[in-house]
Amino acid sequence: MAVFKRTTKNLIIRIDEFIDNIDLGLLVFREAMKAYLEKDFDSFERHLKKVDILENSADRLQREIENDMITHSVLPQHRDEVVKLIDVLDEIVDSVKSSLNEIDIERPEIPVSLSKNLLSLAETSSNTAEELVPAARAYFRAPYSVREKLLRVYYFESETDKMALGIKKTIFRELNDIDLAHKNQLRYMINHIENISDLAQKAADMLSGMAIKILI
Repeated sequence: MAVFKRTTKNLIIRIDEFIDNIDLGLLVFREAMKAYLEKDFDSFERHLKKVDILENSADRLQREIENDMITHSVLPQHRDEVVKLIDVLDEIVDSVKSSLNEIDIERPEIPVSLSKNLLSLAETSSNTAEELVPAARAYFRAPYSVREKLLRVYYFESETDKMALGIKKTIFRELNDIDLAHKNQLRYMINHIENISDLAQKAADMLSGMAIKILI
């Protein structure tokens, strides 16, 4: 059972394009973090520009989707929920952009002993949101399959929390050669990375409830 009918084909195309921007933004985030941790700042800045373009595109598509739903009265009984879902998905790419901008502004010095763990954290947090993508697409075409697709979102979100906590403990309990200001800067960076996973979980919770309602 598809949520939208053939008469709303253009809207489905826009939604797919919007989700594509989220997906690509997460991929670029991974590459940007890898570049930063390898001290390849030229590559990092190129990836930052790519994220900026994707975020702007996502914002434009979000406005078009919401306008189309109102103008054409698409699923008025579910419209508010869909608009809220699109908002939360947009927050993910906003968070990606914000995280990279903060790193670019502050340019925190990463201890060699943390580099590998921070890259793993960035990848796991990205995985959380990437696993959300097929579930979000499924809602508009096969809502009965949404809940099973969300299982991996919750798994990676839990792993992200564990990894972030472990890295923070290492910073504050074991890295005695850096000062408190540096430790707090690294913690702030970790919080930004972790926020991507938290937003994906928020969207997953929303999607799960929406899928149940539309099948009743």
